[in-house]
Amino acid sequence: MRIGVFFGGPSREREISFAGGKTAFEYLDKSLFEPIPIFVDSFGRFIKLEHTYMYASEIRDFYPSAQMQRDGFKTYIDSYPHLANEPVPSEIGTQLTPAEFNSHFDFAFLAMHGPGCEDGAIQGLLEWYQIPYSGPGLMGSAVGIDKILQNEMIALVNGQEKKSWTLRYDQWIPNEYPILFKVLKKHLGLPLVIKAPHQGSSIGVAIVKQDSLGDFIAAINQCFFQVEIESSTWKSMDAAQKHIWAQKMANLDEGIAYPVVIKGKSIYLPQQLIEELDSYFSNQAETLFISSSNAEDQVLIEEFIDGQEFSCGCIQFDNGKPLALPPSEVINLAEVFDFNAKYKPGGSRKRIPVETTLGKNQEIQQVIAQVFEQLGINVCVRIDGFLTPEGTILLHDPNTIPGMSPTSFIFKQMAEIGLNVTQALTYLIRQSIRERTRTGKNTWQLRNLLQGLDEKITKEKSRQKPLKGIVFEASDEQYALARLAYGKTNAEGKYTPVPVLLADDGKYYQLPNPFMFKEYIADVENLLHQERHPLLVETSERAKPTTAFYGGDVEYQVKAYNDIESINLVENWIYVKNDGL
Repeated sequence: MRIGVFFGGPSREREISFAGGKTAFEYLDKSLFEPIPIFVDSFGRFIKLEHTYMYASEIRDFYPSAQMQRDGFKTYIDSYPHLANEPVPSEIGTQLTPAEFNSHFDFAFLAMHGPGCEDGAIQGLLEWYQIPYSGPGLMGSAVGIDKILQNEMIALVNGQEKKSWTLRYDQWIPNEYPILFKVLKKHLGLPLVIKAPHQGSSIGVAIVKQDSLGDFIAAINQCFFQVEIESSTWKSMDAAQKHIWAQKMANLDEGIAYPVVIKGKSIYLPQQLIEELDSYFSNQAETLFISSSNAEDQVLIEEFIDGQEFSCGCIQFDNGKPLALPPSEVINLAEVFDFNAKYKPGGSRKRIPVETTLGKNQEIQQVIAQVFEQLGINVCVRIDGFLTPEGTILLHDPNTIPGMSPTSFIFKQMAEIGLNVTQALTYLIRQSIRERTRTGKNTWQLRNLLQGLDEKITKEKSRQKPLKGIVFEASDEQYALARLAYGKTNAEGKYTPVPVLLADDGKYYQLPNPFMFKEYIADVENLLHQERHPLLVETSERAKPTTAFYGGDVEYQVKAYNDIESINLVENWIYVKNDGL
């Protein structure tokens, strides 16, 4: 089956989307699927990308071309609006129209995030052209993108009480900042949590912890995606500092992104912005507002919840009933679980399940499954929440296209029921086809597609694949390389990988699948001699019909050996060293 892997898009999350697209491209089961990379640019054009660009470190490395970058700045294609009317360079790939999709792929795997990508827009386009796609349908997607609507609907489902207020842009008036701050402190208390309601990947999230009007103003502006700059601040910068500031504005993880708008005028390039501010502040001394062209029109302000932060995925059985996965606790090492804390190394740690009672973990799963069903979501979702010291569970932010790096929450949690990344991707494709069939559109073609895939999955599962051992020592460097080799061997579909840890005690430990989804080797070592958590045992037992279909019989126990020759039936070995395999 030809799988169009869609990534990129116009949102601020396009680089996270690129990382997810790489995962699907690399880890799809090559015995079942042929991945076709489809890069969606900021103008909404669909480009069948040359495969070599899938190995770039970021989108700006290849699009726009290096020749387009000016004045020592690195920008996205958004800064060159005239290119929207010019052909896509042939060396990048082939531009496709939606009417041509079915000539190039049979299914669209959506690794895109944010507005336009996760809100039903691309889903509706694909339904119109009768292309089955991954993830929830139109209703679940529409709910999943709107944090204000989510709060209201979750409260209707489970009765949770969480104080919040919505601030419209026309209510954000400079001379009323102090009054607004005073009112919000009175009704919501401190700290205040500020959110851009249509963003994901923890973009547009700020916490006001101190009783500081300045911090409050900065947080609201951040979530409206606008910058307030004073004449004195700008004039105090030298040329190098202005260059650094203008570049930061272009970076999606720390700026508001170009084009920006100043008093109704669009500015597309960093150098153009510097010149505009130089000119403006040479004649004016007042504060200037610089706004993103894709600014939010509302900001969600919530009370701060003090408790254990968790994230819990939910998938489906074949009959559509929900299966809540084991919840992961987020151990924050940064003050705010923002973009950098989520995606940059060392920003947070995760453990599965939440450090609480078995009963409370089960209760988290129950409310997650309930919200999954009642909000009209299907296939897959990740829902975040808090467990308060009083034992109250408060949910927020359903994410209908979870982040898809190989060590993302959803893959860690699916690993605990026995599915590796390749099998999890197969589940997402297969269950998505099943859910598209329920819409009553193009029904028999989808049924035939599903039947053909099921036959292929069953045939491949029954095929005896030779074992390939992956031996590594107890270091984070070797563990990371072993995880990579493990994932790629699964995706190739030729061998069954057998990960083996040579521990500091001199013994060889054959590791089960979940052990290859931890963050650090210390996490693995801590589990070597522990009993499996009862929630993990219970959830994997409940998931057995799904796991068996995609992964066959799964071994969850660690096996210890005194020497490598004792590990049966493994004839091929990969030895991991710090500098490679």
